[in-house]
Amino acid sequence: MSKKADKADAKKDKKGKKGKADASSGPSVAAHPRASYQVRRAKGWGGVAGFGIAAYLSHKAGVPTVDLGLRAIIAGLVGYMLAWACAVTVWRQLVLAELRTAVEQGSGRNPDVIPARADSGPGAAPATEAPAGGASGS
Repeated sequence: MSKKADKADAKKDKKGKKGKADASSGPSVAAHPRASYQVRRAKGWGGVAGFGIAAYLSHKAGVPTVDLGLRAIIAGLVGYMLAWACAVTVWRQLVLAELRTAVEQGSGRNPDVIPARADSGPGAAPATEAPAGGASGS
């Protein structure tokens, strides 16, 4: 191999490694097994629904067949993109919620939560009650 080919291969390797390092940092909808499956399904159904609705409405309006097909394809693409955006937005929140739940369950008791009666046990008296026999004025 020539020096130019070696340099080109080295640049390709660096670009490939750099892209993978950026994609794997932090939580990702694409890396979540259920999320990626659900997003694919939503995109498919969004495209089919957009195509079908536009084709039906265009047919009912008496649009020529060529225009009907074009409108249906465009509406299918719009439905595909809209479903993708909605599914990714929803799953982004769900992935973050799952991570929060995993962190909370792993750490045990949450120090930010103040229990209502942490000291009350089987024999402990509540701190807000007056002592017994504390009647005044007789």
